[in-house]
Amino acid sequence: MQLSEHPAVVRLRAVLPVAGEIVWAAGSLWMSSTLLHNWPDPYGYWRDTDPFAYVLLALVYLPLVLRRRHPVAVLLNTGLWAGVYFTLGYYHVVAACGLATALYTVASACPRKVSVRSAAGALAVLLWGTRLAEPGVVPMSMAFVTVATVVCWVAGDGSRRLRELTRQLRLQQEEKARRAVAEERIRIARELHDVIAHHVSVISVQNGLASYVLSSDPPTARKALDTVGDSAREALTEMRRMLLVLREDGPLPGPEEDRGPVAGLAGLDELVRRVGAAGVPVGVRVTGTPYELPPGIDLCAYRAVQEALTNVIKHAPGARTTVQVHYGADEVRVRVGDDGSGRAPARAPAGPGGAAGQGLIGMRERATIYHGTVTAGPVPGGGFEVGLRIPVPRPGGEDAHAVRTRRR
Repeated sequence: MQLSEHPAVVRLRAVLPVAGEIVWAAGSLWMSSTLLHNWPDPYGYWRDTDPFAYVLLALVYLPLVLRRRHPVAVLLNTGLWAGVYFTLGYYHVVAACGLATALYTVASACPRKVSVRSAAGALAVLLWGTRLAEPGVVPMSMAFVTVATVVCWVAGDGSRRLRELTRQLRLQQEEKARRAVAEERIRIARELHDVIAHHVSVISVQNGLASYVLSSDPPTARKALDTVGDSAREALTEMRRMLLVLREDGPLPGPEEDRGPVAGLAGLDELVRRVGAAGVPVGVRVTGTPYELPPGIDLCAYRAVQEALTNVIKHAPGARTTVQVHYGADEVRVRVGDDGSGRAPARAPAGPGGAAGQGLIGMRERATIYHGTVTAGPVPGGGFEVGLRIPVPRPGGEDAHAVRTRRR
């Protein structure tokens, strides 16, 4: 348990503010009473000090204990008894501090509309008290109490605004934290889907094939089981890499090679081989001059191909499939289409108005991060096609998204 959460510390934090208010009120009353008792009055400017003067000072200062709980009521009480004190002609300065403290509290705790009216009322009481000033200094006394009132109000209002800004900042930070958690959950779900769905689909198909030909064709069954083992190991490797990325604040165990390489289009041949072993013939066509893609874009393109081929395995096993990768000057385009042979029950269209599975949703989310677009849907003559287009920032130039944005 942290020290700040200890019950004794919690109780102490709750008691300290109350104790502070009591000390403040009692100390202010003591200093004011002492000043009233000791202030010289050789010319008889003020009424002689009597017990009632001390009673009025107590009525001015002691209620300040409740000033934070009931700021307006305390200010009204303080202003009332200070006005009575001034009207009776006692030495006026000693009562002014209590009224200033109450005004500051109202300005720091209440809306500006309330605090402005309170400041006007407090100023009126203080100006009434200045009539008791020594001859010749009344104008200066009036100017002083006016400036003091304005300063107390500005200080209190500034404290209120600072507290509101602090609260808004805290709320914004909490909202950012909630958004960050939601985004991280989506990212984890997307990574888990991309890592698991493909390999599990391959394992499921190959396991079914091995079970079917286990007795009649042992070599084929053995090959299928080998593919199952390879897919399981690759899934574990990608899972390990993903978990290490997600655990950024933890130590990286093991040597670098244990983390496994980050997936990208360089692993396209291995992906095609694995899908081909699952019974889906895949042809690959690369156009343009290949160049090194940024890691995020490379992974996004690879996941798009992986998800599209996984959908072929699930929905159109045995369909002839083509993967096209085009390296443009400022973009990379990927298309994965099948001819529709061996199609399972119809897939839901994934166009702008259609429903899409979690894989296509994740694909679109990845593409959006890099200002890319995804299209998916049936094609004329049968079959299904998934397309991805992502602008690629090149050294010494601008990416296509930036250029289009500037032209608008």
